[in-house]
Amino acid sequence: MTMTTTVTALDTGTLLAAASAQAGLSDFGDPSFREGLDVLVKALNDEARLTEAASGRVAASIVATLVNRLQVEDHLARHPQLLDAPIDKPTFVFGLPRTGTTLAINLLAADPARRSFMRWEAFASAPPAAKGELRSDPRYHAEQAKLDMSLKYVPHISAMHHEDADSSCECQFAMSPTFCSQVYDSQYDVPSYHAWFMKTDYRPAFRYHKRLMQLLQQDNKGHWTFKNPWHPLYLDALTEIYPDAQLVMTHRDPADVVASACSLVYAVRKLYSEDVDPIAVAEVSLETFGAMIDRTLAYEAKHGAGSIHHIQYKELTADPIGEMHKLYAHFGDALTDDAAAAMQNMLDSNPQGKHGKHAYALEDYGLTRDKVYSHFADYIERFAIPVKG
Repeated sequence: MTMTTTVTALDTGTLLAAASAQAGLSDFGDPSFREGLDVLVKALNDEARLTEAASGRVAASIVATLVNRLQVEDHLARHPQLLDAPIDKPTFVFGLPRTGTTLAINLLAADPARRSFMRWEAFASAPPAAKGELRSDPRYHAEQAKLDMSLKYVPHISAMHHEDADSSCECQFAMSPTFCSQVYDSQYDVPSYHAWFMKTDYRPAFRYHKRLMQLLQQDNKGHWTFKNPWHPLYLDALTEIYPDAQLVMTHRDPADVVASACSLVYAVRKLYSEDVDPIAVAEVSLETFGAMIDRTLAYEAKHGAGSIHHIQYKELTADPIGEMHKLYAHFGDALTDDAAAAMQNMLDSNPQGKHGKHAYALEDYGLTRDKVYSHFADYIERFAIPVKG
């Protein structure tokens, strides 16, 4: 393996001070975020094997996340009435990564009655966009310019998972300012952070999530609709904060899931380190996916099978609008003709492979299809997931 050179260690106090100086603010809100930040910074220093260039980028990213948090707390302090506004029956789409969550959320977000958490809002949240300006705010254009640059220089990432500035952003980026977010576990090889993340209290992250959405809906309201593959890890916390949440889970042949997910995580980690072990990527993925399934089953055992609406990837890709009709009906709603037409227009404008083909192979991660099927045998049987012969 290629060993990276020694890099300057990250320091929590320095990162916090830099964020405060940049924002001109000092109130970070609920101090519980410090635990995750401290664990993450130590893991980045001790375990992540960052390149020298990546270390600087990571520090800048953490400071930017902290600045955004400061600005959110400042806006809410000056507009406390926003925290009295309800968020009714939000829809959360989740499932093992690469199971069609992006397709499902893009279909739902096309419904003009729905409100999605846009990518640009995740990184420049406050103040919220003026009414009707979600796609004309200067911050939208700035984020799109960054994404266009990424498409030019790292097109393979876009082929795996493309987002525009107004794409529905994963909830992990609404949780990242609490430093309790799976995004860090995916981007970096940080085993101690992973161990902490898998057993920590997720409620502070969802409290912040709700506060953020209450801010963002100030002048642009709608039926909040979210996506995050990792929500099965914390359904109890999610529904404690959002007790009337509508839960939707997607399912796909786990061999395809594991191969695709490992490929994406490996490619992202290579942006930060020259020393990335594909076998380690597979091991942590299998562990995390197993926990996601176990916690989903435990949640359904407690709340009943109907507490989560399930969608098969094969059926979603074969008849997307038909699956949306079923989803709406499950929650007692009707899919309007206008919404269905908007969803079809989204499909026509975004054919699969528009941004390139994502190639992946289980063998690159020390796995075979039979090994994956054996590992997930109970999951396949429980949800009657179609698999390849």
